[in-house]
Amino acid sequence: MKVVVDFDLCESNAVCMAIAPEVFEVRDDDFLYVLSENPDPELHEKVREAAERCPKQAITLEEA
Repeated sequence: MKVVVDFDLCESNAVCMAIAPEVFEVRDDDFLYVLSENPDPELHEKVREAAERCPKQAITLEEA
């Protein structure tokens, strides 16, 4: 799985970070950072939930 974020859509509202903090982080500069573009398999369920719950649908997942 590869995490892809459309930063033009992203509002850095941290919904994804609340669900999968191992993969997403909104820092003090109010920008979203992807900590792991290829998260470990045990995180895939959380990452899918984060993508589904993103208010702007800015997160897409590419399955390998």
